[in-house]
Amino acid sequence: MGQFDKISKGRNYTKQELYDEKSTLNIKDAYQNILTNVGEDVNREGLLKTPERAAKAIQFFTHGYDVDAAEVLTAALFDDDCRDMVIVRDIEVYSLCEHHMIPFFGKAHIAYIPNGKIVGLSKIPRVVDVFARRLQVQEKLTRQVLNCIQDVLQPMGVAVVIECQHLCMMMRGVEKQNSVTTTSGFTGAFTKMKTRSEFINLISRKIN
Repeated sequence: MGQFDKISKGRNYTKQELYDEKSTLNIKDAYQNILTNVGEDVNREGLLKTPERAAKAIQFFTHGYDVDAAEVLTAALFDDDCRDMVIVRDIEVYSLCEHHMIPFFGKAHIAYIPNGKIVGLSKIPRVVDVFARRLQVQEKLTRQVLNCIQDVLQPMGVAVVIECQHLCMMMRGVEKQNSVTTTSGFTGAFTKMKTRSEFINLISRKIN
């Protein structure tokens, strides 16, 4: 799929995006066919570059297939005897529902209790992005993030809570505008009610 590289130089910002040319052409043709079949004129001014833009966009939205989430974590593992809960909350989530290829979005809250290893904090949101940038269902996304952190860090426990709104429920189907879907997963120490309650309480607090 796609290769992505963004470069900033001095006062002038240069954005460079590299994509697989064959994939871009194939996807572009598919989008042209879609536009024609919904009754649009692909030759009108506003749509002339839309198939190519859409082809590049869908490659970016799904570039998580090209990334190994475990390698993201192992690249920033450190020995440490910390035994306190580590929480990264309010991680933005953007993904595409695998049933309709319509976006769902929201927040992820993740915690782990180290067991001799800690990981660079930025790697936890990165792992979320790796799995979210694929065609997904929220339930599977939650399990994948949970299992990856558990398998690589081997901590005393992992907790993952994801809260999302799904445009497939808001724009079509039941058309419920204010519904939020919450999924969760827990391993190790977080299967104990006291530890889990501490985690839920901490992610529920407002930060002033």
